[in-house]
Amino acid sequence: MATTPSNKMRPKPHLPPNLPSLVATAFSRSVATKTVNFYPTSVTLLTINSIPFQLRYSPSLASKPKPPSVTTPKLFFNPFASPTQEMLITPFGTSPPSHNLVLNKFAVVPEHFILSTSAFKPQTHLLEADDLAAAYACIDAYARHNKELFVFFNSGDHSGASQPHRHLQLLPVENMKEGLEGEWDVLAKGLTDPNTRGKLPFEVFARDIEGLGGDGEELRRVYLELYNQACEAVLGVAEDIKHEGEAQISYNLAMTNNTMAVVPRLTEGGVVKDKDGQEVGNLALNGTVLAGTALVRSEMEWNALREDPDQVNQVLGRIGVPNRARM
Repeated sequence: MATTPSNKMRPKPHLPPNLPSLVATAFSRSVATKTVNFYPTSVTLLTINSIPFQLRYSPSLASKPKPPSVTTPKLFFNPFASPTQEMLITPFGTSPPSHNLVLNKFAVVPEHFILSTSAFKPQTHLLEADDLAAAYACIDAYARHNKELFVFFNSGDHSGASQPHRHLQLLPVENMKEGLEGEWDVLAKGLTDPNTRGKLPFEVFARDIEGLGGDGEELRRVYLELYNQACEAVLGVAEDIKHEGEAQISYNLAMTNNTMAVVPRLTEGGVVKDKDGQEVGNLALNGTVLAGTALVRSEMEWNALREDPDQVNQVLGRIGVPNRARM
């Protein structure tokens, strides 16, 4: 098995102490000027194996432009290459800045923002210590204001990834709860508990990171341990797992202030059927599945899944490696 190369101690990234208000101000301004498209949603809570799971419905999102297929001979637009002043929240990291914080142009959750590398790096390559340290610095900046962030990363064909430039996505947890009438919290926060993991139809691997102090090398060590487990679950072997360059599997990563989790992915989602057995759509899931959320764009999907929540459970069972604890 490959080993992690040794690195010199890197300075921890520093962010503006008022990051939550910076994000909120930038988001409000950009929605007002229509630089950012905000799509309001309806929301309900489903119970999946006793886990509260959000289902959101945004009919307006159906009009969101789709990226061109890989066979399209046109140059792919990269929104992270040179972010406009309207979209840029702040650059940060070592000098020159290693990362940018930018607004998500198509937001379902208010103040959804993105951590992208300043220079182009592939989304399909393994994350580096600097990426993880930067993400945790954002989590910590919110924690200093008694706020929570949910961070997720999509990598590979089956993960829900849509942009080739490396980026992690960040959602204020308080805003993820908007419109909810029942009790719900971010799923990833409880995934270090074997009982919680055992309720899920797919394998997920998680570790406590609260005591690591946001150190990038330590975070990457944990990340690689989880990635190794995910690769072994998909490939069946633990040998020759590379720790640099292209990832060998599709996966999602999630981070909170206390937990890092990785779920290996085999497919992006599954079909949705109405009560007559007719296909009415497709439920696609990205890294927000580790928050315990799903999003649909059509009323037929919305109605079908509320009437038959077990369909969500069935799709969850298809997206990854079947959970051995439930077999």
